Amino acid sequence: MDMNTTFYRRKEDCVNKWVHIDATGKVLGRLATEIAELLMGKNNTDYAPHTDNGAYVVITNAKNIVLTGNKMTDKVYVTVSGWMGGKKETTAQEIFKKDCTRLIHLAVKRMMPDNRLTSERLTRLKVYAHASHPHVGQVK
Repeated sequence: MDMNTTFYRRKEDCVNKWVHIDATGKVLGRLATEIAELLMGKNNTDYAPHTDNGAYVVITNAKNIVLTGNKMTDKVYVTVSGWMGGKKETTAQEIFKKDCTRLIHLAVKRMMPDNRLTSERLTRLKVYAHASHPHVGQVK
């Protein structure tokens, strides 16, 4: 490779790996940063911010995730619809009771940069509450 030319990775040249992470006993924020880095491809040597060469990430045992301190009861997720009285506040405990995979998905989404590639990257995130998942053939 000539060092005087600029290298641009094309979408066709990207080979996505599959990564399996067991979330048992892991802290939510630290796990989310690790997942976001894998989805963006920042762990690759040929990382470029304008290309999407991250990995597929499969998370199992999301029901065993840990939130430090009193975050399970004190952390509040706010959504605003834009209508009068459309502000809704839910705690992490309420979201966890309803769907434990949603906490991981929200944490990873908020760790990602706000650009056009984010939605495509988040489609490669697969989160499951238990140890079994349908992606056994892809994950090595």
